Amino acid sequence: MNKPLLLAVLAAAVLGGIYVVTRPGTSAQDTTTSAVAEPAEGDPLVTVTLPQTLSDQAQMGERGFNAVCADCHGENAQGKMGFGPPLVHKIYEPSHHADMAFQLAVQNGVTAHHWKFGNMPPQEGLTGADVQAITAYVRELQRANGIE
Repeated sequence: MNKPLLLAVLAAAVLGGIYVVTRPGTSAQDTTTSAVAEPAEGDPLVTVTLPQTLSDQAQMGERGFNAVCADCHGENAQGKMGFGPPLVHKIYEPSHHADMAFQLAVQNGVTAHHWKFGNMPPQEGLTGADVQAITAYVRELQRANGIE
């Protein structure tokens, strides 16, 4: 067989394979297994393991979280499809989003940058101590789920 033709066919096959694996909207997993269905509107986005106990401050934070944050961030900060991201997620680990980031988010709101839920508006009626307690609750949930 003609050597240049063989090389051209081989190159086309390799490039075609690379395209199939790396094209936008797919992953290597998509090419070998069927796609997993996206959660329905309002469904939790992650599964959260609850700690056996919460500190006193985290217990107060849980009440504040349930009153102000859970409508968007879901029960136990597991996120809520179509509403808000899970806070029990590696993105919100302390080394990436320090505790002060929670204070600033509540005070100023947040422009969407990690997720496609839209911007978070500032939250009215929470004191700095309220946000500290809510943050303690989220951090204890994170630790119980291996996020340090």
